[in-house]
Amino acid sequence: MAVPLLMTEEEGESRPTSLVIPEGWRATQVYEAVDKTLALPPGTTKKSLAKADLKLPNDAEGNPEGYLFPATYPLGENPTPEKLLTAMVGKANEKFTGAPIAAGAQRNALNVYQAVTIASIVQAEAAAKEDMGKVARVIFNRLERGMPLQMDSTVNYALGRSDLRTTTEDTKIDSPYNSYQRMGLPPTPIDNPGDEAMSAAINPTPGDWLYFVTVKSGDTRFTADYAEHQRNVAEFNRIRESASKQAAEAE
Repeated sequence: MAVPLLMTEEEGESRPTSLVIPEGWRATQVYEAVDKTLALPPGTTKKSLAKADLKLPNDAEGNPEGYLFPATYPLGENPTPEKLLTAMVGKANEKFTGAPIAAGAQRNALNVYQAVTIASIVQAEAAAKEDMGKVARVIFNRLERGMPLQMDSTVNYALGRSDLRTTTEDTKIDSPYNSYQRMGLPPTPIDNPGDEAMSAAINPTPGDWLYFVTVKSGDTRFTADYAEHQRNVAEFNRIRESASKQAAEAE
């Protein structure tokens, strides 16, 4: 995804005046966007973390993943990576430590950092905003039953990629983010969630679902029955393979 920028004309040259951080971007994507927007050498923003003095929760251990809040940030005069990162974390703290989020997390026996972590998974997994509450409920139901989350998004985060299909080999990766092998939540958020995902994380839709799969665009199926889920996954695979075959024949 190209970094969306608001441009202005000055002396015949275009320069960015704002940086837009989309919902669901990982910290690595944010760092790259800041470097590009400020015309800095790659890696500059990530290196600036040490001197940015970000106001992160103790659980984050200095890692801002989840707290680089998606929004539009004016660059202002003399923008620096530290100023932009501080603004993002400040916006996140303003959103997350307010009464609705803090009270909602407590109501679900979570601290705010855990709620942000759940929201980040919801942001990555939900195919549509209307599915977010149900995805959150699947996460809660699995945690309450002592089941591994088995979320492909956490494996993709461990592998540093995004992919619709996770292989059996992928699920064997030795990582604290491998929710196929590790119980509970991953150690940090896996992206930077927006308002809708945060709302879903503290207000999950009532239901008994344990499984879900987006069979095709606009058709995400939730169920508590494993056999039904297997049938849904088989349909997803058939549709995907058919689309791949048609694409290959068209070339």
